[in-house]
This record gives sequence, structure tokens and C-alpha cells, in this order.
Amino acid sequence: MELTVRTSDNYNIIIERGCIKQIGTFAENLLNKGSKAFIISDSNVLPIYGKTTADSLKAAGFKVYEYAFPAGEESKRLNTIEEMYFKLSENGFTRSDFIVALGGGVTGDMAGFAAATYLRGIKFIQIPTSLLAQIDSSVGGKTAVDLPQGKNLVGSFHQPCLVLIDPNTLSTLPPHYFSDGMGEAIKYGCIKSRKLFDMILNTDIKENIEELIYSCIDIKRGVVERDEFDNGERMLLNFGHTFGHALEKNYNFKKLSHGEAVGVGMAMMAKCGEKADITKEGTSAEIQKALKKYNLPIWDDMDTEKILEAAALDKKSRGGNINLIMLKEIGDSFIKKVDRGGLRKLIEVLK
Repeated sequence: MELTVRTSDNYNIIIERGCIKQIGTFAENLLNKGSKAFIISDSNVLPIYGKTTADSLKAAGFKVYEYAFPAGEESKRLNTIEEMYFKLSENGFTRSDFIVALGGGVTGDMAGFAAATYLRGIKFIQIPTSLLAQIDSSVGGKTAVDLPQGKNLVGSFHQPCLVLIDPNTLSTLPPHYFSDGMGEAIKYGCIKSRKLFDMILNTDIKENIEELIYSCIDIKRGVVERDEFDNGERMLLNFGHTFGHALEKNYNFKKLSHGEAVGVGMAMMAKCGEKADITKEGTSAEIQKALKKYNLPIWDDMDTEKILEAAALDKKSRGGNINLIMLKEIGDSFIKKVDRGGLRKLIEVLK
């Protein structure tokens, strides 16, 4: 399967079992022969897929360097990016060279940010190895790191020049990481496709994994092409994230993973919408049913004041307002702009 994303920089997405072994062939058709490749990965993924990726690039004539950071959201900090800059400059990387992001969402976000900012921008390839990265974060050009005050507060838009999605990499994922990715998959059904939501809820998704990946990415491709820089429709992709990011931040990125937090955030936002007669009654229960199927938490009892405080610093805020993503029903989403008082009124039902 192949998709083309038509943005300020067009690029292809390849969904093919075993394509990770062909990275060198794909790269030599896009990049300067003899240039340097910097593989950025984490301490879990590099030992599994680093050699395969490096060998393929070397066979195509690229000089390969590697860097691995300690796996986990805790590494998604500016000091990790600084280490990447040091390695890139130490090894003489120029604008003719490129970065390969090999790993999950944290790897893709940081490697992309390093590529966006080193020498004011060099090319990079995404090889997402987690379900969450394959269906969501590897496509669209959002790159970022966290600050103590919140998630993804420092970042840049920088499109990859290629995305290689190898579903075989999912076989090495612990069950928790597969479930984590399903949180984002459920989101895509919620915001754009009742059909996708029903497939997630009613079928053995592992038997339909290529269709799931393609469907989610195709939805995101269309949204990104229409709103590359996140000023309109692309905000819909943040359904569940206002509350989800607040939960992640207040738990110091330890109690809940990203997909878990987003899942809880979706259920919470749907419940708020139901109580305000905005969202179809029973929507939150449907979301919770899907979350349960994939062993994801369905609720959290965090104090609403803490949620409000974190949401005020969320990157979806615009001046004194915040753009909430809400549902009319499964598959039909919209943006609702509220001020802090309006957000407080909405979430009081969660107490």
C-alpha cells in the first residue's frame, strides 16, 4: 500500500511488510549518494532493528551513525536534543545529510525536531515501529519536545521526506504498547469514521491491521493536506488530548501512557458533551466499551482544578480561549472555542 501526502513538501508513505529492510533502496532514490545517515532510536528499539536499518543503508552507499536515548517520555527533553546536535556536528553532518527516526512516537517527535532545527533544517525519514507512531505521529510533520510545564510545548512543523511503515515490527511490541496505539486508532473513528470505529469495536483488529493503519493514515493525510499548520480542521486530531495531556502532565508522564491518557480524555470529553446536550447520549459509553476491549483505562478521578490548570497551558490555547474538540456523535466532530470559565462549566460534570 502507498499513499502520497501533498503538503509544502510532498512525500510518500509505504505500508509494506518487510520494508524496513529496503530503507537503503528507498533512500538512494531520494537523497544524495554517499551522504551520511544518522539513525536516532531508543534503548529498546535500536538493539532490535538498528542493524537491519544500518546494513541496508550501508549497502546503498551511505555512511551510517547511530544514537540511542533511554526509552520513555522522560527523555523527551531539550537536553536530549542537545546531545543529538552534538553528535551531528561532531560527525560533520551538513544539509546534504539526513536523519532516520527509528522507533515510536517519542523517537519520531525528537528526531524530527532535531532535523527541523539542526542547520535550520535537514531531511529525515520516519520508520515508525509502534502502532501509535504508525497510525498517527509519523505522518503530518509535527515535531516537539516537552517542558516541565506541559507536553509538546517546544516544536516545529517539519515534514519527513519518506515514511516507511512495516507492520511486522508490531510483532515485537509488548501488549501494552499495542493497546496504547489503539487509543489513537479509536480517536480516528470518533472524529471522522463510524465505519472505522465499528471495525475497531467489532472485529479482531490484528487480522485487519493493514486496513487499520491505512484507514487512520488516510484520514490524517486528508486533514493535513487541507490544514498543514494546525489552524483549523487539523485541530480535530486533538480529540481527547486536552484532558489527556493534562492527565499526563499531572502524573509526570508516569501513571498513564499517551494512548491511555487520550482514551480517558475522549471518554471525559464525550461525557461533558452529553451533559451539555452537545453530544449524542451514550457516546461516552461506546467509547469506554472500545477502550475496555483493548485493555485501556476508561476513566480517571483527577481533581478537576488540576485539569483546568494544565489545560490553560495546553498548546491548543489561543489567548484567553481554548479550542476544545467535541463530538456530535461517533464519526462527527467539531471545534468549540471556550474561555476558561466555559471550560470550568463543562468539566464540572466530571466531579
